[in-house]
Amino acid sequence: MEMFDKNIDKEKLASLELAEASREKEWNYPSFVREIFHGKLHWDLIYPFPRQSEADKKIGTDYQEKLKAFLSAHLDPDEVDRTGEIPESVLKGLADLGAFAMKIKPEYDGLGLNQVNYSRAMHLIASYCGSTTVLLSAHQSIGVPTPLSYFGTEEQKKKYLPGFRKGAISGFALTEPTAGSDPRTMKTTATPTEDGKHYLINGEKLWISNGNIADILIVMANTPPKIERGKEKKQITAFIVETNTPGFEAAYRCNFMGLHGVKLGLLKFNNLKVPKENILGAQGEGLKIAFVTLNTGRLTIPAAAAGMSKWCLAISRKWSKERKQWGLPIGEHEGVAVKLSAMAANNLAIDALTWLASHMADAGKLDIRLEAAMAKMFCAETSWKVIDDTLQIRGGRGYETAASLKGRGEPGYAVERMFRDSRINLIIEGTSQIMRLFIAREALDPHLRRMLAVMGGRTPFFKRIGLAVSTGLFYVLWYFKLLIPCWGAERFKDLPVILSRHMLFVQNASKRLARVIFLNMLIHQQKLESRQNTLNRFVDIGSELFVISAVCSYAQSLAKETNNTSIDLADLYCRQARERIGGSFKGISTNSDRPALKIAKKVLSGDFEWLENEIIK
Repeated sequence: MEMFDKNIDKEKLASLELAEASREKEWNYPSFVREIFHGKLHWDLIYPFPRQSEADKKIGTDYQEKLKAFLSAHLDPDEVDRTGEIPESVLKGLADLGAFAMKIKPEYDGLGLNQVNYSRAMHLIASYCGSTTVLLSAHQSIGVPTPLSYFGTEEQKKKYLPGFRKGAISGFALTEPTAGSDPRTMKTTATPTEDGKHYLINGEKLWISNGNIADILIVMANTPPKIERGKEKKQITAFIVETNTPGFEAAYRCNFMGLHGVKLGLLKFNNLKVPKENILGAQGEGLKIAFVTLNTGRLTIPAAAAGMSKWCLAISRKWSKERKQWGLPIGEHEGVAVKLSAMAANNLAIDALTWLASHMADAGKLDIRLEAAMAKMFCAETSWKVIDDTLQIRGGRGYETAASLKGRGEPGYAVERMFRDSRINLIIEGTSQIMRLFIAREALDPHLRRMLAVMGGRTPFFKRIGLAVSTGLFYVLWYFKLLIPCWGAERFKDLPVILSRHMLFVQNASKRLARVIFLNMLIHQQKLESRQNTLNRFVDIGSELFVISAVCSYAQSLAKETNNTSIDLADLYCRQARERIGGSFKGISTNSDRPALKIAKKVLSGDFEWLENEIIK
């Protein structure tokens, strides 16, 4: 058993080393979220809330109108759900609208939409058909266009990008049957030919969105390892693969609880010959390319979540006024009323994060790896709550299919389809669990760098002593500053008093979070990495502080533009978020994690198998 545990440690260490080698190590631009975890609130990075120019807004609005008119006239989402097919005529129509080239620059025959207008387009589509959203998102956000635009040579761009304006479809092939969040276990290989001019790809990829219909893929594969300091270093390389190449097989189409119209499944590569020129980026940079691509690629999830959640709010509001029980519309009963108000507040929060992160991506002046991950995680989880509450408010009609509702003469609101389609958002492009670990790792990066410099074996002994002294002095001063509370809300004077108080709370809670993280690092040291529930609480607090900040900035911009009721809605969201933050802070020191983990081990060992009695296995 002892030997088995050591093997597990070695496997885990190898995976961590690969992830560390592939992550973006430098922070060349500011990050609002990163600083929150260290007790600093850079309000100027998100206030005033960024807005589109009228000219840019018109570009997005005009394109939305074209999409809306086409989809409304030619696509029946319920028929797609029933048949599992997006009609060829719709694919052609989308190609004619340039939907497969939305973010590609005009010089490569693309529409050249920026991130905000692209997000607006996906927001609209997601409110109508989940399968079509995934088709376009998997192609545009993480498929070939984005990584090729970032890392491709000019020759590669000229060869492949114009084809997407004509309707070519792409995908991103990373996941395998045995390799999901841990790419170290990837088995697909790319072996150079004797003349060094080609590579032969062999292996399998699983759950590749658009994989069964893609014309071109980015395929991640193991190329021959390098030897560094006497140690073998795994090389994962990205290849541009045309699927009409001999040796490619779309072997199986997977079926899922939702998104019935998407085409993804098991892909097989059998001595598929690809030219050396089709390597994307440099050899061994495959994971780095994946991580960078996902920084903006993840932003489609918040946009889609916003569209789905707004549709649900509209349905819930209408039904809550129409449906009467015990003499009153159900929306006037407290149980439903509280759900409606939370749904509205959550929609404001999802909107705030969606548009803030999209504007940040367009500005190019911030490092958004944490903002994008947090927006994806928060919007996916919050949208799921909104959709779940919508089904509950609709009751039996929420559980009934749209076709059945129409069949007996009622409006065919497809809440049940939306419910099934949306659940995947908590899984794709990084599960909520992986997002929290990723955010925690990046948030702790400054602390880890300082400690590594002091403790690193390659640092000369006397230099280490000097670093230890200077680091100690830094943390004494840093921690003392974190103990000083902020009393005045002068820096938030442009906000209404009701919101400035929430931002003052964020400022002080950020300092408290930084102190708590630091103390836990001192107490648990290397073991903190394995205390995932504690790390999750850190991330949840930081996430809520980010969202409160975004909501306050966004609500103020809305109030200035339209004089609407955004301030009251923002106040409600902030109040509820502060309650959750209080619970998370308390949970760091007072929780049931330890007994829960003991029980989990007993569950795995079969100690509670008696609970599985009298069922059909």
